Amino acid sequence: MKHWIAALSLSFGFAAGAHAAVLPDFADLVAEQSPAVVNITTTQDKRTLSHPRMPNMPKDEMYEFFRRFMPPEGEQRNLPPKRGQGSGFIISTDGYILTNTHVIDDADEVTVKLNDKREYTAKVIGSDDRTDIALLKIEARNLPRVNIGDPGRLRVGEWVLAIGAPFGFENSATAGIVSAKGRALPDENYVPFIQTDVAVNPGNSGGPLFNLRGEVVGVNSQIISRSGGYMGLSFAIPIDVAMDVVKQIRDSGKVNRGRLGVLIQEVTSDLADSFGLKEPRGALVSEVEAGGPADKAGLKPSDIILKFDGREVPNSIELPRMVGATTPGKRTTLEVWRKGRAHTVDITVGEMAQDKQAGDSPKKRVADKAGLVVSKLNADQKQELKVDSGVLVEESTGAAARAGLRPQDVIVSVDGEPVNSAEELSRAFNDNDRKSFALLIKRAGGSLYVPLKLK
Repeated sequence: MKHWIAALSLSFGFAAGAHAAVLPDFADLVAEQSPAVVNITTTQDKRTLSHPRMPNMPKDEMYEFFRRFMPPEGEQRNLPPKRGQGSGFIISTDGYILTNTHVIDDADEVTVKLNDKREYTAKVIGSDDRTDIALLKIEARNLPRVNIGDPGRLRVGEWVLAIGAPFGFENSATAGIVSAKGRALPDENYVPFIQTDVAVNPGNSGGPLFNLRGEVVGVNSQIISRSGGYMGLSFAIPIDVAMDVVKQIRDSGKVNRGRLGVLIQEVTSDLADSFGLKEPRGALVSEVEAGGPADKAGLKPSDIILKFDGREVPNSIELPRMVGATTPGKRTTLEVWRKGRAHTVDITVGEMAQDKQAGDSPKKRVADKAGLVVSKLNADQKQELKVDSGVLVEESTGAAARAGLRPQDVIVSVDGEPVNSAEELSRAFNDNDRKSFALLIKRAGGSLYVPLKLK
């Protein structure tokens, strides 16, 4: 029995040793690459809280109690500064740093802390909401920088390493494998995410994802979690996507993307059969924007786009990425399936409207003459509110606060004219000599008109 136990132990030890021999040692990689990874802290100074309105109730004793002890509607008080944290990495020796847009969004001050504990106030050179990539600059020289890798060479099952500051714990290293490539996430049409099982938590955002050669292959960006913490599903932006955004920001100050002006949907097996396709592929056009590039090219609803610029469109997820990466104004061709056969369509790619000018610092949040700071509504917000137009109130001071407008109100129209941006709202107040306006707003699921008087 003793011999059997010894033999079993020897066998197990050999097996464990053989298994351990193929596991990577990340120590040298961490030592070499950590100096180029930075910790980012942000401060948002201007924060206010509006007091709630009087409850809708009968004018009895309780109403009198609320009236006496509730502050006047629209009155605001200042909140303490809000601080945020994330990660980033140095891409050039003269101080350019790459991180996520959501790390620095709405920040009044961005501070970068290097591995050697030096701290710098960073300038936001530009950012891109659609890819969640931001470019920062610090005034420093001879800095360590990362090496850029090729995410196209990544294989599912390959080891990767993240370095960042989860929950503020600086220079933390976590490792795992590539779980999948080219993942599409909801509302993220322009990024073919790298999925990993690397432990990524709040604070890791914007940090690098390394391969075993010590090259950055991705920017850690998102997790899917029911708890708010790591649950085995982490997503990184491929570094080639990020560096293309960086190049456009540095070259032109903005990110240009192509557009066709169509709504598309996935081609299912049943739909493929209905349209006479042998297999489900391509992107089915469900709507064509009037006057858009696709409309001018003669595209129609029920067309299935099989190829774009000579490249196969395997599914509807890939088409926005392919079109978005195309220079606006380029003339190209589409292969579409229409009425049982393939057609070639010539098209000139249009330009997608900018969500935010890359190069505009998120701290530039200027109130209009009414004292309002507003932001655009996205498509999901409009659908949820059941409105075709509107802007979200972020801050309310001056005349707007006196009128009772408060953060989270949605201004749908001014004097019956719809508004969709801060510029349109300002024009509505500036384009005439009147000082009194009727604002239609959405609040807590209901609609009401608010009179706004300017001094």
